[in-house]
Amino acid sequence: MSDLSFSVVVPAYNEEANIERVYTRLRNVLDGLGLRWELIFSVDPSTDRTEELIRALHETDPRVKLLRFSRRFGQPMATLAGLEASSGDAVVVIDCDLQDPPELIAELVARWREGYDVVYAQRRSREGETLVKRIVSYVGYRVIARVADVDIPENAGDFRLMSRRVVDNVVALKESHGFLRGLVALVGFRQTSMLYDREPRAGGSGKYNRFLGSLVIGLNGVFGFSVYPLRLISAGGIIFSVFAFLLAIADFILKLAGFPFPVGNPTIVILVTFLGGIQLLSLGVMGEYIGRIYDETRERPKYIIESRHGFD
Repeated sequence: MSDLSFSVVVPAYNEEANIERVYTRLRNVLDGLGLRWELIFSVDPSTDRTEELIRALHETDPRVKLLRFSRRFGQPMATLAGLEASSGDAVVVIDCDLQDPPELIAELVARWREGYDVVYAQRRSREGETLVKRIVSYVGYRVIARVADVDIPENAGDFRLMSRRVVDNVVALKESHGFLRGLVALVGFRQTSMLYDREPRAGGSGKYNRFLGSLVIGLNGVFGFSVYPLRLISAGGIIFSVFAFLLAIADFILKLAGFPFPVGNPTIVILVTFLGGIQLLSLGVMGEYIGRIYDETRERPKYIIESRHGFD
């Protein structure tokens, strides 16, 4: 195993408060693994000293590398760029905020040595997160697990270890949404989980996964890996069509019997408004799929790298 190499990918954006902390803790863990390693910071252009600190670390430790994008592409694309640039026989993705303890990497590597291609860390508790985010995460994970065409584990983020063949297959996929959890589930191979307790942020405030960012990632999980919403619209259309047909029959029978139809104008207004809302919602769902088709057919690059530091 001493001949094998190991890569760690850290997406970062305005994380000057955590750069040196995450490097120190990762170095202490990685030096004890008995593997050659590299640490790749995949950075959206930051307004603080994030890039300056990473370049300073590279000067003292050449194993630290930096990818800088031409503009902000977001965490999913930063992660994919880091995976593509990595060279290790196994790759770990970890956030820069230290909510995912780097010390757990030793256990991830131990499971990898047992023969697993993917070892994903599954959250047992979520310290330091707001109640709203916990509720959104709880609902989102269960919706995705219910509708997705692949088995996407609950309470598992991007913190995971992947073997080289998994990384190569994930990078080779031409999907533009970058939902790593779904992409890893899609390529398959032998996978296992590891439970852990998530810690509060080490410093600063989160720049990537705020409420809106988490919502977008969740929608990518739903629309990128399932056609269930379209089937739900079809089922709703059938139900409302049958209801309208039965209502028409009831009206016809009542007229033949000489009784006035008991449904008045308020009911009609309510029904028309309700059905109008359903139609707009259905158009929105179809628009999400059409928009993703449009993104895929344009074949624009997922990200553009402005500069590299530390790579051959």
